[in-house]
Amino acid sequence: MLSRNGGMCMHDEATPHYIDMIDQTTLGHRFIKQEFDQVPRVGWQIDPFGHSAVQAYLLGAELGFDSLFFARIDYQDRKRRKDDKTLEVIWRGSKSLGSTSQIFTGVFPRHYDPPDGFTFEINDVSEPIQDDITLFDYNVQERVDDFVAAALAQANVTRTNHIMWAMGTDFRYQYANTWFRQMDKFIHYVNKDGRVNALYSTPSIYTDAKYATNESWPVKDDDFFPYADKENTYWTGYFSSRPAFKGYVRMMSGYYLAARQLEFFKGRSKSGPNTDALADALAIAQHHDAVTGTQRQHVASDYAKRLAMGYVEAEELVASSLACLAESTSKTECGNPMGKLKQCPLLNVSYCPPSEMTLSSGKSMVVLVYNSLGWKREDVIRIPVINESITIHDSSGKEIESQLIPIANASLKLRNYYIQAYLGKSPSVTPKYWLAFMASAPPLGFSTYVLSNVKNPGSLTTLSTIYTSLGSDNDTLEVGQGNLKLTYAVDKGKLTHYTNSRNLVNADIKQSYVFYSAYAGSDVDPQASGAYIFRPNGTYPIKTEQQGLLTVIRGPVLDEVHEQINTWISQITRIYKGKEHVEVEFMVGPIPIDDGIGKELASQITTAMETNKTFYTDSNGRDFIKRIRDYRTDWELQVNQPVAGNYYPVNLGLYMEDEKREFSVLVDRSVGGSSLEDGQIELMLHRRFLHDDTKGVGEVLNETVCVSEECTGLTIQGKFYFRIDPLGEGAKWRRTVGQEIYSPFLLAFTEQDGDNWTGSHVPTYSFMDPSYSLPDNVAVVTLQELEDGKVLLRLAHLYETGEDKDLSVVASVELRKLFHGKKISKVTETSLSANQDRVEMERKKLRWKIAGAVKDEAEVFRGRPVSSSNLVVELGPMEIRTFIIGFEPSVHGLVLCT
Repeated sequence: MLSRNGGMCMHDEATPHYIDMIDQTTLGHRFIKQEFDQVPRVGWQIDPFGHSAVQAYLLGAELGFDSLFFARIDYQDRKRRKDDKTLEVIWRGSKSLGSTSQIFTGVFPRHYDPPDGFTFEINDVSEPIQDDITLFDYNVQERVDDFVAAALAQANVTRTNHIMWAMGTDFRYQYANTWFRQMDKFIHYVNKDGRVNALYSTPSIYTDAKYATNESWPVKDDDFFPYADKENTYWTGYFSSRPAFKGYVRMMSGYYLAARQLEFFKGRSKSGPNTDALADALAIAQHHDAVTGTQRQHVASDYAKRLAMGYVEAEELVASSLACLAESTSKTECGNPMGKLKQCPLLNVSYCPPSEMTLSSGKSMVVLVYNSLGWKREDVIRIPVINESITIHDSSGKEIESQLIPIANASLKLRNYYIQAYLGKSPSVTPKYWLAFMASAPPLGFSTYVLSNVKNPGSLTTLSTIYTSLGSDNDTLEVGQGNLKLTYAVDKGKLTHYTNSRNLVNADIKQSYVFYSAYAGSDVDPQASGAYIFRPNGTYPIKTEQQGLLTVIRGPVLDEVHEQINTWISQITRIYKGKEHVEVEFMVGPIPIDDGIGKELASQITTAMETNKTFYTDSNGRDFIKRIRDYRTDWELQVNQPVAGNYYPVNLGLYMEDEKREFSVLVDRSVGGSSLEDGQIELMLHRRFLHDDTKGVGEVLNETVCVSEECTGLTIQGKFYFRIDPLGEGAKWRRTVGQEIYSPFLLAFTEQDGDNWTGSHVPTYSFMDPSYSLPDNVAVVTLQELEDGKVLLRLAHLYETGEDKDLSVVASVELRKLFHGKKISKVTETSLSANQDRVEMERKKLRWKIAGAVKDEAEVFRGRPVSSSNLVVELGPMEIRTFIIGFEPSVHGLVLCT
C-alpha cells in the first residue's frame, strides 16, 4: 500500500476538506488497482489526532472498507471503554445514512505500539528471548509468561478471544532483522506453551476473525473530537496552526476541482500540461503532519513549493482550456488559441498584474469568469486597477454598474512586502482602487466582461464615498443598502446591531478580538502550548487603540467599514448589494512576541441568544455535529481545560440556535472554533509561540517572512462570513454560500485591440444543456477525464436529513443534460474511490450484529440504480455517488485543441 489506507498518505481527520480526502484516497486506490489488482479492505488511521464522523462513513464504509483501526482517543474515553469493553464498536458516522454506512471500528487499548517489553529495535531495552539452554540468561519460560500475561490483560478489555498487537511504532524497523527474529521465537514458544495462539496476521485477517465469532457490538455515533492524551494536553491547537498554509491548501483544492473540469472539456493530454502534479501535491498535503500545520518550517516550505509547482502547470492548462472553449464556435474542434489568458494567484495580497495595466487607446481588458458550480451564480468580483476612468460591459455588450474603492494603506503595505518576499521584486505599479462589480456565470461555464479605459458622461462606474467618524458624538451609523443593515455606535466605533428587513431578524451583536497567552511549561508541568497543543494561560481582550475611529465606504455595489484595532490587527466588514450576509476580512500579524509571551489570537462574535451551551460544527465540510460545552456524549467529562477542551475543528462553518433564531459563521479555511459562552461564537485565526509543545515537531511554531535577510512574523489575511436567520432557515445559506466559498469564480484576463477577442470568441459558454442546472441541493464534487478517456463523476447531496424543509429530499440529476452534446455509452457506479463496482462492494459487505437497544434511526433514503434508459441519478440526503462514464468514440472529447 502507498499508505495504511491505500491512499497517497494517512490523511488528517480534523483539518482536510472532504473533497481532498476523497481525491487523495482515490489517487492511491486506483494506483493499487491498476498496478497490483488489489482493493484495500481496512482503514488504518492510527496516528491522526482525533477522528471524524466523515472518516467513518465516507472514507470508510463508502470505500468498501470492512473495518477501521486507530490509536488516538481521549484518555478519559479510553479508560471508560477499557472498563466497559467498548474499545471496538460499530461506528455510524452519519445520522442521514445510518446503518447503511456503518463500519466496525477498533481502538487500540494503549497506543500504536506493542505492550511494554516487546519492542526489538537494535537499541531497544526489551529483553530478547534467549533460547540457548547452555547459557545463564536462558529465559524462554519467563518471556513466554510475559507474553501470555500481556495477551490476557488485553483480552480482558475487549470482546471475543481475538486480540491484535501492532508490532512496531515510530522510527522502528530501521533494522528489521532484530524484530522478526524475536517475533519468530515468540510465535514458536508461545504456541508450544499452548495457553495462547500467536500468529503473524493483518488487520483484514483480524477483522474476519472478529466477524466469525458472531459477537454483538455496541454502536458509536458522532466523532472522537477533541482529543487529549492527558489532563492538560488537548490536541486542539493544530486546528488553526499555520493558517496561511491551510488557506493555500483550500485555495488550491477549489482550483483543482475547476481545473479538472476544464481539462475534461478541452480533452486530456498525457504529455501535458495537465493536473497530475497538482493532484499529487494536494494529496500529500492532506497528511496528518501537513495541512495540520504540525511540520517543521522547511517541510512546510516543501509542501508549499510542490503545490506551487502543480499550480503552474494547472494554470497553463486552465488558460489554454478557457481560450479554446471561448474560441470554439462548434463543440468539436478549436485551433491554436490566439490569446494568452493570464491569471492572478496572488490576488489575495491585492496583486493582479493583468488588471493593473494602463490600457492604451483602443485597447480593453477581457475578463473570463468561470463558474465551477452546477448552477448559475452571481457574485461580486474585486480586482485592483490603477485609475478611475473605467467602464465595464457584460457578455451582451451592456454596460454594468461598478464601484471604485480606494485600496487601504494596510493592504498596500502587505502587498508590497509579500510580493517582494514571494517574487523577489517590487511591484512595478501601485493600484489605487479595487474595481468591484456583480458578475454572473452559467453552470459549469463562463461569462465575459470587458473593461475599457474610457469613462463617458453617465458612466455606471461610481467612485465610493468615504466617511471617517472620529468618535466625538453618541450617534449611530448604519451601513448596508438592501435588506441587511449593520448599526455601529460612533462613539465607540463598534458594531452593535444586525437587522434584516426581509426575514424580520433584529439582533444585538458585537465582534471583538482576544488573545490567549500561551502556557510556556514549568518544572511541575512542562506541557506548553505549541503546534499541536492548545494550552492557554489567560485570556486577554484586545481593546481598540483609537476608539471611535471608523472609515465607512459606500457605493452601489457594496458598503465597507474599515477598522484598525491596533498596530497588528485590522479588518474590513463588507455588505454586498443583494446579499444577506456579512463578510469580515481580517488582517492579523505579525503577532508581537517581544514581551516573551506566545499568543493565540481569536475573534469572538457575541449575541444575546440563549443557546444552552449548545452549538454545531461541521465534519470535514459535510455533516454538522451537535456540541455541548463541557460535555461528552460517551462519558462523564472531567473538565480540566475549559477553553481548549471545548474547541473543535471547523472546515465549513459552525452555528448556534435558540428558540427563535440561528446564527451561522462560515470560514475560508480550516480553523478551530467554539462557543465558550452562550450566544457567542469564537474562531482562532493565528498562533505564534516561543516554546515547542514536545509532541514531535521539535521546533517552535514561529512563522516568519523574510526580505533581504530581514524577517518579520507572518501576517494572515483571511475571511469569515456570518448571518442570522429565523430558526430552521439557515441551512440553505450555509450550504449554498459554503459551496461558493470553496469554489470561487475563476478569473482569466487578456488584452484586446479593438474587438479582436470579442469579435472572434463566444461571450458565454456552459458545458451543460442551456436550459438545465443542477438542483440546489446537489454539487459536482468530481468531473475528471481519466487516462483511458472515460470520465470520473461524483455527485454529492449537500443536505442532511431534516436539515432543510425543502432541500433535505431526494434529488435527481439528468446525465444527458449534464453531458450535453455527448452520447453516453455506459454508466458504471463504483465505490467512492472508483476502484470497484458498487454492486460488488455492497455484496461483499460484512453485516455486523448490534448489541443492546439502539436509538431510533431516521429513515434513510438512497438513490436507486441508474437506468440505462433515462440516465437519471438520484441522491438521498448526504449521499455521494461515484460513476465511471464512457462515451461514444465519435464524441469522445467536447473540443479538441492543438
